[in-house]
Amino acid sequence: MTPFGARLRALRADRGMTLTQLAAQLQVSPAYLSALEHGKRGAPSTGLVHQVCDMFGLIWDQAEELAHLARLSHPRVVVDTAGLTPEQTALANRLAQTIHRLPPETVAGLHALLDATTPPPKPRLRRSAGRGVK
Repeated sequence: MTPFGARLRALRADRGMTLTQLAAQLQVSPAYLSALEHGKRGAPSTGLVHQVCDMFGLIWDQAEELAHLARLSHPRVVVDTAGLTPEQTALANRLAQTIHRLPPETVAGLHALLDATTPPPKPRLRRSAGRGVK
């Protein structure tokens, strides 16, 4: 199951909706929605994430969290280690080979370690309407 799929299932259960009811509201097939919840399909489109947010009336921070979970929900991840150190390549391979055996507390610890060592994203600059670059 992907992070997005788990959250979608929880939202649906909280609202007492069946998979078929939600699929009809979102105008997708129940089979697609089931595959999305179970991690058998790739990350959902931005449009579908927006539809889900509208459907459940999610407020701004909840919608942002759901969009973040969707970005983290690729069930088949490929890590390109070209240009990385041998140690980084070995780590990527070891993680791929052993991730299914890691206990939840180890996974949480790895998340915490990555969160602590990852710099915050740079703010995106926005241009005001009607102003072009000269």
